[in-house]
Amino acid sequence: MTLYDKLIYRGLLKDVSNQEKAKKLLNDDKVAFYCGFDPTGTSLTIGHLVQIVRMKLLEKHGHTPVVLIGGATGLIGDPKETEERKLLTLEESLKNAVAIENQIKYFLPKAVYVNNYDWTKDIDMITFLRDYGKHFNVNYMLAKETVQKRLSTGISYTEFSYMILQSIDWLNLYQKHQVKIQFGGSDQWGNLTAGLELLRKVVGDNNDAVALSSPLLTKSDGGKFGKSESGTIWLDENLTSPYELYQYFYNTSDADIETYLKVLTLFEEETIEILINEHHQKPEKRLAQKALAESLVELIHGEKALKEAINVSEALFTGAFDNLTISEWEIVFKVLDSSIIDEENILTILNQTKLASSNREARQFISSGAITVNDFKVTKIDYLLKKEAAYYETYSVVRRGKKRYAIVKFR
Repeated sequence: MTLYDKLIYRGLLKDVSNQEKAKKLLNDDKVAFYCGFDPTGTSLTIGHLVQIVRMKLLEKHGHTPVVLIGGATGLIGDPKETEERKLLTLEESLKNAVAIENQIKYFLPKAVYVNNYDWTKDIDMITFLRDYGKHFNVNYMLAKETVQKRLSTGISYTEFSYMILQSIDWLNLYQKHQVKIQFGGSDQWGNLTAGLELLRKVVGDNNDAVALSSPLLTKSDGGKFGKSESGTIWLDENLTSPYELYQYFYNTSDADIETYLKVLTLFEEETIEILINEHHQKPEKRLAQKALAESLVELIHGEKALKEAINVSEALFTGAFDNLTISEWEIVFKVLDSSIIDEENILTILNQTKLASSNREARQFISSGAITVNDFKVTKIDYLLKKEAAYYETYSVVRRGKKRYAIVKFR
């Protein structure tokens, strides 16, 4: 299977500016290609992983990844469908740019890294209008889908000019780094083709540049990919823990699992087919979901974090907490209803952790033998939770029945 065919198989290609050129560059040549990441925040989201995986696939086949950090374009803002973006300060954009670059370097340590602020900051207004703006027809720009969607509500010239800045990026990379391929999501297709148009007018019709887009990843139920009940799924473990990431993908629907295996993992095609076949035969075992979750947690956070995520998941499922490490306990503390205490009466704890709605209900649970602390059955309403009886003298698990848990942490 050629590289082009692999990208088709995985669903990583949607729009292709020139199929013949694309096949030659991908299958026969070894070229530089790029994808841009605007530093709109301090972390990328799980949705950005689509482009990172695609870059790793091309790198694996001998192509050179160039990662463009949008220190300049991040100051402008790619037009959203509904409203203007909130402008970042220069300090915010450059600070975010450093964080995003370091994050991507974890996945692509050998890539070439550039920041478009380095060349954009020196372009004065006259140069921008004469050397670049002259090549863009307003009617051509208005026809772009991202602009069309904003015409009814209005769009500022700032965001309207975003495609020009992104086009300048490709021209710069083509001339200085011989970057012949630009990747992006399908929502970027207008900006990608604008870059091709600038290359055609400045470099000439004989340029060998190719634009490729990938479909936007969605959920079959219409929900937004990369969103959980607690919010956005981030690549930064301080914003989304490896355990939360593991659970998010372990709970992938049967309808989405094949797509996610192909788009988000680096599994070989043969492995993907085996997992899909196993899933069709025994979907209740969730073998494909488990493989997906394990692969992504290890890719994003490493083997140690994966082990911790699995251990915590098993502890919460089985109720067996005895073998957790102190770092795994910290994860459990963030997941369950919790309370920080010195030394506290069991009635107060049951109310604080929402295992009981009142002291009366708490007494009923205790008298019926439904309450345990670290597997010790509580029979008295004056029972005190003490640090000496806690795991690592820090954590205690309060359980109501078999499946309702809460955790207390001693100061």
